[in-house]
Amino acid sequence: MSVFSNLLSLARAGYVLAREGVISALPSDPLPPPARFGQKLAGLIRRSRAKNATRSEKLSIALNRLGPSWVKLGQFLATRPDVVGAEIAGDLELLQDRMKPFSRAEAVRQIEASLGRPLEDLFSDFSEPVAAASVAQVHKAVRRRDGETVAVKVIRPGVRPRFRRDLETFYTLARLQEKYVPASRRLRPVAVTDTLAQSAKIEMDMRLEAAAFSELGENTADDPGFRVPQVDWELSGRDCVTMEWVEGLKLSDVAGIRAAGHDLQQLAATLVQSFLRHTLRDGFFHADMHPGNLFVDPNGDIVAVDLGIAGRLGKKERRFLAEILYGFITRDYTRVAEVHFEAGYVPAHHDVASFAQAIRAIGEPIHGQPAETISMAKLLTLLFEVTELFDMQTRPELLLLQKTMVVVEGVARTLNPNFNMWKTAEPVVGDWIRRNLGPAAIAADARDGLKAGLHLARQLPELSERAEKLAREMADMGEAGFRLSPETVEKIGKAEARHSRWGHIALWVIAAILAWQVFFA
Repeated sequence: MSVFSNLLSLARAGYVLAREGVISALPSDPLPPPARFGQKLAGLIRRSRAKNATRSEKLSIALNRLGPSWVKLGQFLATRPDVVGAEIAGDLELLQDRMKPFSRAEAVRQIEASLGRPLEDLFSDFSEPVAAASVAQVHKAVRRRDGETVAVKVIRPGVRPRFRRDLETFYTLARLQEKYVPASRRLRPVAVTDTLAQSAKIEMDMRLEAAAFSELGENTADDPGFRVPQVDWELSGRDCVTMEWVEGLKLSDVAGIRAAGHDLQQLAATLVQSFLRHTLRDGFFHADMHPGNLFVDPNGDIVAVDLGIAGRLGKKERRFLAEILYGFITRDYTRVAEVHFEAGYVPAHHDVASFAQAIRAIGEPIHGQPAETISMAKLLTLLFEVTELFDMQTRPELLLLQKTMVVVEGVARTLNPNFNMWKTAEPVVGDWIRRNLGPAAIAADARDGLKAGLHLARQLPELSERAEKLAREMADMGEAGFRLSPETVEKIGKAEARHSRWGHIALWVIAAILAWQVFFA
């Protein structure tokens, strides 16, 4: 029955997307003829009010109608232009996550259940919701023990079981794609859904968001002009997190920031340098730095909130990023190409010189422009497009970085239209290069290599014993052969037949449901 319920959920989602005009607004050129016919049918049931809306507005309305899980899916796919295409990803980046707030009484029950104490013992004042999104909402409160004003983020009731149910629907769609749409297999839709599931599990545990704030706060403690709110661990649990209330202006309020006397050019530089510092130095960055999540406090510092989505880069990825950025700055295209091969991102059977030629085709036109018009985000976008020609596999962590850099650079340019991305980035990138790729870094790498060698040497007796055991087992298998019992063979055959049968039934059920909704609903 779960298969049919998932199919019904998919059919309902298709109907909502059609009614809000999303399907009819999708690009039709890459679609095969049957899909184009379905798109025309979807246009017949489109709401009249959807005709004048932009595609991003239609997506926002449809996904919010479908519920929190679909909003999270949209936000997640905005970070995966390799899956949905750059055009749709751009629309999803504008997705407005504005769900109807739940009641204050329900929020109180969530907090008391999570912290195990009555609300009156924790807060002397607790407001109605001041902001509501798909996963949680925020209340303003006064902490009883010291009278400090704090923000309390409370998870939406029922969102976890709802997401688990919807996740099964997403998996059903992903499996159908992999089975019946061969062109989608290289994008690994099931693996993409796995990533979404893991990301959502982290975001739906407030303790993990609190831990992210704590880590980022420690990393940036001595950074100029940037900070995150302090977390109150005593008043935080699985279903709620309490942190410092941020007084300030949203970074989207450019006129207000200017009127308050803050230096817009300095704020733009601080934002970009802070992001690069977090990425290169720490390997841990805020991955949702849109203007609504960034404030300027009365001291002129940038304060980042809502850390439900964070990105991590390993040492290899950080070195890769720094070297390609520095290579473009210095016009060393051969080095940029070599870095891709050294990192294993481009298969070794390709020619380094040919790849360097492709990199030059990106870099030279950029260097012919005024510095303030050069977009680092656009450069990375072009770079990833070129690497596809050389069989570079999708790197989700780099795509999340690229998406965040696009947003950060866009915010900086709203503050300062003449913002020079390269001049601003060079001190941070150059310093990291000197610290991590110079003689001291070589010595550190040698030291790490020696430690790894000693660790391996200590394990040699155990590894030798395992190798000997494996050799004996392989020899025994070679003599006796590897056989499956008749019962096992029969079960495998039945399972495969059942799987194929359900797949065909699923397609017919989806078609029947959609046809009924188009002509009778």
